Amino acid sequence: MTELLAPAGNYDAFIAAVSNGCDAVYLALEKFGARAYADNFNVDKLIELVDYAHLRNVKIYVTMNTIIFENELNEAYEQIDAIYASGADGIIIQDLALIDYVAKKYPLMEAHASTQMGLEDIEGVDFVDGIGVKRAVLGRETPIERIKEIKKLRLMPIEIFVHGALCVSYSGNCLMSGLIGYRSGNRGRCVGSCRKPYKLIDTTNNITISESYILSMKDLNTTAYIKDLIGIDSLKIEGRMKEPSYVANIIRSYRDLLDGKNNITEVEKNLTKTFNRTFTKGYILGEDKKDISNTIRPNHNGYKIGYISRVQGRKYQITLTDTLNQGDQIRIANKDEEVNMPVIKLLNKDGDFINSSSTICYIELKEHLEVDDIVYKTKDVKFIQELDSTYPKEFKRFPISFFVNGKIGEPLSLTISYEDIYETVTSEYLIQESEKNPATHDKVFEQLNRINETPYFLSHLELNCDSNSFIPSKILNDLRRNAIDKLNQTRLKRRENPNNTYTIKPISFNIEDTPKLAVYCNTFEQYKAASDSDIEIIYYKDNVYRRNKVTYSENSNPILVGGYGGVHYFKNHSEMTTDFSLNVVNSKAINLLHNSGVNRITISHEINKDQINDMIDSYYRENNGYPNLEMIVYGRQDLMFTNYCPLKVNNLCGECKKNQYIIEDDYGHFPIISHNDCTTTILNGKILNLLDELQQIKNINVFRLQFTLEDYEESLNIINLTKNKLYSNDRTKCFNEETNTRGHFNKEIL
Repeated sequence: MTELLAPAGNYDAFIAAVSNGCDAVYLALEKFGARAYADNFNVDKLIELVDYAHLRNVKIYVTMNTIIFENELNEAYEQIDAIYASGADGIIIQDLALIDYVAKKYPLMEAHASTQMGLEDIEGVDFVDGIGVKRAVLGRETPIERIKEIKKLRLMPIEIFVHGALCVSYSGNCLMSGLIGYRSGNRGRCVGSCRKPYKLIDTTNNITISESYILSMKDLNTTAYIKDLIGIDSLKIEGRMKEPSYVANIIRSYRDLLDGKNNITEVEKNLTKTFNRTFTKGYILGEDKKDISNTIRPNHNGYKIGYISRVQGRKYQITLTDTLNQGDQIRIANKDEEVNMPVIKLLNKDGDFINSSSTICYIELKEHLEVDDIVYKTKDVKFIQELDSTYPKEFKRFPISFFVNGKIGEPLSLTISYEDIYETVTSEYLIQESEKNPATHDKVFEQLNRINETPYFLSHLELNCDSNSFIPSKILNDLRRNAIDKLNQTRLKRRENPNNTYTIKPISFNIEDTPKLAVYCNTFEQYKAASDSDIEIIYYKDNVYRRNKVTYSENSNPILVGGYGGVHYFKNHSEMTTDFSLNVVNSKAINLLHNSGVNRITISHEINKDQINDMIDSYYRENNGYPNLEMIVYGRQDLMFTNYCPLKVNNLCGECKKNQYIIEDDYGHFPIISHNDCTTTILNGKILNLLDELQQIKNINVFRLQFTLEDYEESLNIINLTKNKLYSNDRTKCFNEETNTRGHFNKEIL
């Protein structure tokens, strides 16, 4: 059965999800979840939610899908211990250290590979399968054809996102929030850089093309294609920051479609009545890149209900195509300003107050509007009330049977049965003979059927007592409550601690006396500069396998691998280096990668110098030797790698081959690199420059220069400068406060 997986960022959203028919809920505790600004839950509350869900045959998955720094590992392990003890069914994880811990210590609890890991091919699924993962959450960019191919060829359960907000960047590969605002999406504190306005500028011709929300994606909506998705193990709804009414609406809509109870026209209309940025079928179903973003507005769109049809001073006539009620909220799109307002005074043509209208109505405003301005409803009070009425309720009740037994003069006993569980409770009450009011089947059934506060319904009763038995209602009530409590305790029996130990296989490397220099090249000019400088390690085209949208081929050269699929494919390659895109920030992740065949590991951009030293020191203690690490010390950092093209949405398809473009906001400018496969990298306008710091960075085997926009001469100069810093002990300062950044080297991200 295809699982419908619901989000819950607070208690009411959780209840709304269960009440409207989800099969599972994902939520987070107070730390290590990728939605740090949701209400989230503590361990005691988690136990309560697990019990509530499990009694209704709903599963609970806890998200711990942030990257975990070295000094957080023990706290993260303790949280996993508590999650296991709570009875939760699984944990959704990005960091390899936590996957390894769960897989080795708690095999009865599932480790799910988060979409933050960037899995979208068979090789990536094979990698996580090999390290103990029980479910792969594929990237939102994975097309349905590949999803079905993975399902056909592999046994690994697959989970995909089917509804909700889309990140413009490949998940886990967005560093924009962290590098600019020091609040990282990989730490659950994304500032929403993609939801802000930017200018698109052609720097070749010095022309501003547009100013819009160029990076803001529409919301994913796959309801029209639900038949194509049935058979995938889990369909996931995004929305842990959303209101309970939103959760209720989306879960109810998908539940009805999965169960064949509703028509798509009604569902699609209902989906517009709660938060949406307008909708797209997404990359999963082949959306054109030109149509996947909403560059006009980044927030709630609502749905069209009419237009301004007459202006009389401050009084505006609205011709309606849908009902408008007193208390609704509307927005009116005007070319000069947008009006957002609650409908407090709804008038008819005579100026009298009315409760609702579906034809013509009037409002009074001080703002200036014009005829033909479109009116959108952003809150439908009656629909929200309807949604609120759906919870807390039992979406489904489960059949139980009661067997009432006893003879006159003997104790009364009650046996409850559910599936293959039988529990018996006995009262101290000795059954009396009744002269006027004997217990009948109907009377006992009525008394025992008072179970509306439970997830059960009474499907069968057997009364095995003397026909003239007197059984007081209070005795039956007590027995019923005790029997249901005993049944629930049996159904909620906690897993025993398996007492497995968490161990790692030690592996260590030598540290070079002097670090080697590597150069990553984006152009042939940069490659020529590196070759002319006798650089030993050059990453360029044929030996670079990035994280997403790659094909693999046999390669005898030293290679740079950006994703877990590549790690699996090249596991027997003796000179494989993993890139920064694997977000490695702790010693356990390093160890697991080394044990998976990786020779050298590039550390994350989101780690500072103290954390680097802490990570290396811990690795040394645990492995009796050093890791083999690479570190990027110069270059424009990738803020985003995305399947989206900001040029195509501006009708500039192909112009990337002629001109250079940037996007710009109040914080700076960000160059765009358009790749041949129409993916895009957005770069930091400031250049990471740690060349003055090289002498204080210890126990790193390779320093990398990351070239992106540099020409031949600039590349050559930077290489020579770096060599002088490394090999000639040149102390000349080269950091430029205006154009350079030290990234996170001196400052910890949140």
